[in-house]
Amino acid sequence: MKKIFSLIVASFALASCADLDVPSNNIVTSEQLLSDQSGIDIYMARLYSRMPYEDFKYNGKWGYTYNSWLVSIGVEGTGECLDRDDICRAFVGEDTPYWGMAFEQLREINYLLETLPQYSGNYPEDIYNHYIGEAYYIRAMVFTAMAKRFGGVPLVTKVVQYPAEVSELEVPRASEEETWDQVLADFDAAIEHLLPISPKVGYANKYKALAWKSEAMLYAGSVAKYNQTVNGNLTGIGQKTGVRVMGFAPDSWEAASKKYFTEAYKAAKEVVKSNKYELYTKKFAENDAQAQYENLVEMFFDNSSPENIDVKEYLSPTTAHSLEAFNAPFVYHSPLSCGMCPTADFCQLFDGFDRYDDGSIRVTDGTSNDNGNYLLFDDPMDFYANVEPRLRAWVIYPGDFYRDRNQEVRTGTYVGATPIEPLFKNYGYETKDETYQQLEAYTKKPKTLYLSPRQESSQEIVSLGTDEDGKELTMTASGANGPFYDNAESCLTGLMTRKYMSYDLSQEIGEGKSYQNFILMRYAEVLLNLAESAVELSLSGVASPDGDDLMAQATEAINKIRHRAGAPELTVTLSNNVEGRDIVRRERRKELAFEHKTKWDLRRWRVQHYEGRDGFWGENRNKNTYSNNEKYCFSGIYPFYSTQAKKWFFDIHFQFISQKVFSYSALDYYWAIPGNEVVKSSYIDQQPNR
Repeated sequence: MKKIFSLIVASFALASCADLDVPSNNIVTSEQLLSDQSGIDIYMARLYSRMPYEDFKYNGKWGYTYNSWLVSIGVEGTGECLDRDDICRAFVGEDTPYWGMAFEQLREINYLLETLPQYSGNYPEDIYNHYIGEAYYIRAMVFTAMAKRFGGVPLVTKVVQYPAEVSELEVPRASEEETWDQVLADFDAAIEHLLPISPKVGYANKYKALAWKSEAMLYAGSVAKYNQTVNGNLTGIGQKTGVRVMGFAPDSWEAASKKYFTEAYKAAKEVVKSNKYELYTKKFAENDAQAQYENLVEMFFDNSSPENIDVKEYLSPTTAHSLEAFNAPFVYHSPLSCGMCPTADFCQLFDGFDRYDDGSIRVTDGTSNDNGNYLLFDDPMDFYANVEPRLRAWVIYPGDFYRDRNQEVRTGTYVGATPIEPLFKNYGYETKDETYQQLEAYTKKPKTLYLSPRQESSQEIVSLGTDEDGKELTMTASGANGPFYDNAESCLTGLMTRKYMSYDLSQEIGEGKSYQNFILMRYAEVLLNLAESAVELSLSGVASPDGDDLMAQATEAINKIRHRAGAPELTVTLSNNVEGRDIVRRERRKELAFEHKTKWDLRRWRVQHYEGRDGFWGENRNKNTYSNNEKYCFSGIYPFYSTQAKKWFFDIHFQFISQKVFSYSALDYYWAIPGNEVVKSSYIDQQPNR
């Protein structure tokens, strides 16, 4: 929506003298508002201005504050990337709970549903039906956002009139299953009423609702199923009402999961069969890694992309955001920088790296990164030369070109002899607090490792000898973007984020000066929803809802995404087992990174608490390599230059600048209901065990 209007809807029962019964000039009546197209567009503008969309102006710590201060995505303990600020924490709750604002939104939605029928004759039938569909669609989105956070919530589906008895004003929490059933019913009502093409930019349509339905039902099916895998009490009865406000009953979870996965599959399949969307391939070329990389970069800036299903537009200074202002490389620093630094753990998901036997990225010629000698490279880009182009489109590599220059990232300079043994003797989780500046190679004289604490005058200078004319050759100890061990605004992990970062030199870097749109829903996710729901149905022994081979459908969907990404395609059909499911999960983690999707996937898969953390990455990894009970942390891929070899080497080590250690327990899969709501109510149950 291009404009957001203030809206006041008021009804007064005037029992005084007739002289007071005069319309006020500053009151918009329901008849004025809903009786014609221009009025209802004002109403819709307000509803959409408070949609629970997660875009550039949302972060997981603050919640829905609708501002662009410290734009940062993927820093919520998901392992995608790391930030220096305290917004970099596990997704265990929002400072602004999505509770009160949700009920304000529900009241306006329900008012529209109850009042618009009085003016149905003022609209063409299809337009009237569409606005009814919009109301159901927005209500489904609100209930979905609440259910993902709290489980069962009060299902307020009508306007609560004031004044009234307390028993009429308060609505108790429904069960979690009833809540997801309401989400399903609202999406289905929306799909029935909505037009196939949005009548205005930013409005819903049938296929947009189908796409979001597939995501919501995938969440519901996963929670119903995987709640059962968590030890402890992830299901419970509210003390005030006796309703199962968290989780699913022992005799209903299995049937519920099958139902929701079926609905997810059918919704995704209908979007696919419509042929309205396709993967973005305008710059794609077979067997051309450069073209494939450029295609994926461009995908997020081409507003005519056939992949876009739902987009949040930023069209003017009043709606602009600040992505580059806080996340551009350190050399641009306006006003901060390097706020989203991808991890080595995330990069490990991608095909094309040399690997040790345990699957981790190889940096030495030994059996693990704590033995053998470092592999040497003529250029830092050579380390990533064979990796699927998708990672390069998501991440700025050391030495790669971005905006107006090759981005120099160098942790330090090594002047010792070659071959070079690993800098640390132990890279286990128990040594995560050891840092490069504590190494004897740096602290003892003569030192063999040079580092810099900051970019300014304290940057160390390394002598490289003299040239043929006797002139001394030098280089700084660290790169222009760092990492600098005493400056957390430099490159924290040896990598910086590229996805969504503007390469347009005419777009100034600064607060409120970024205008690229945010893609809320794209066709790639629909394909992933289709694949995952198909695998889950097959795993559960459910027959295909439409007669198509479920595993063949899943394999085809994954291969379409992998082909576009420049990754090797699957050569055999996915198997209907955990291994097949995890291939789909891993693909989802790669494709949808930095899009506000992963934090929810980890919650619904129930893999973020310690006992389930082997599945955290969508593949089986030993959780103890990066974890210890509730605590866990991530690593960077740190580049170093050897002056003796005149080559580069890489060290994978836990984040050593502004280190973030995350904490997550099974209790965090359901957030507490705001305490003041529970205390003042005879009906609102707090979460069991809270």
